[in-house]
Amino acid sequence: MASTASTPAPTPASPPPTRTPFSLVSGLLLCAAIAIVATWVGVRFPLLGAPVAGLLLGLVVGNVLTLPAHTEAGIQFSIKKLLKWAIIGLGLRLPLQQLWSVGRESLSITLITLSLAFVAAFLANRWLKLSRALSLLIGAGTAICGGSAIAAIAPIIEPKKQELALALTTIFLFNLVAVFLFPFIGHTLGLSDAAFGLWAGTAINDTSSVVAAAYSYSQEAGDIATIVKLTRASLILPVCLIISILYAREQSDRSNVSMIDIFPWFILGFVLAAVVHTLGILPVRVEYALLQVADFMLVMALVAVGLGSRLKQLMSAGVRPLMHGTIVWAVVAISALMIMKLQNFW
Repeated sequence: MASTASTPAPTPASPPPTRTPFSLVSGLLLCAAIAIVATWVGVRFPLLGAPVAGLLLGLVVGNVLTLPAHTEAGIQFSIKKLLKWAIIGLGLRLPLQQLWSVGRESLSITLITLSLAFVAAFLANRWLKLSRALSLLIGAGTAICGGSAIAAIAPIIEPKKQELALALTTIFLFNLVAVFLFPFIGHTLGLSDAAFGLWAGTAINDTSSVVAAAYSYSQEAGDIATIVKLTRASLILPVCLIISILYAREQSDRSNVSMIDIFPWFILGFVLAAVVHTLGILPVRVEYALLQVADFMLVMALVAVGLGSRLKQLMSAGVRPLMHGTIVWAVVAISALMIMKLQNFW
């Protein structure tokens, strides 16, 4: 998983932001300032929560104001790096036994929904007739981990820049919808905290959107959703390997993807943090302080996601990619609920 964040679709012709100490600091300070406000809003309105408030405030500021160009590097750093560190830090909240139990119980649901997502993408594309690359990118983004899966698979299938941008935009639009729609559905269905965490971790695309939706539901739902999501994200390695083999059969020069580069190494940090918590290595006060820092970095990362999102660009993805994404996403979300019901998770 190259990045866990829900990264907006970039304009293909735009060069990457220049990273200087000043640009990093200015962008980070902007994200931190908005995150402070979001944290206050989350305290005043606990049903909304700081992560969702951060995403909303970032969207408003990023789309109403014209941000200075020198803040872009810090915003992108927050999206790509801070979320990983925040997820690692959240591992300090979880006993290793819970990590193993939830990961083991959710694996069967994850494998089934992942398989159904790719089947749904294939069948939907027979009707919608998108390019194979675009269909595969949307399917992988929905099945595994959103923009991160798309970024990992792109070097294997070599899509056109427009296809890559369309896939990222489509997936990110569904991420925004999920943050607000899933908690509403969860409360309507009467899902327990554990059941909602399992569902959110299984059916929402990007890690940032998973934690935003789940922690707005409850602390327990957020913890479980994080474990389930990381279990799901770890499957990016075998999926990329399979796709690489299939494409290599067609063209031998497409088998040069590095499995080491695409592996989501931060998951190991999350597990290590859970080991540290389970063994009681750190003093309680230190562990508590680190958790507070991780929570705030999570809000900062979601602020950055909002700041980097352009609503006009999201709405210009086109009808067919959105229909394709809707079909695959619905299959994953509904099948996950059905399996959970059959297995008496709710």
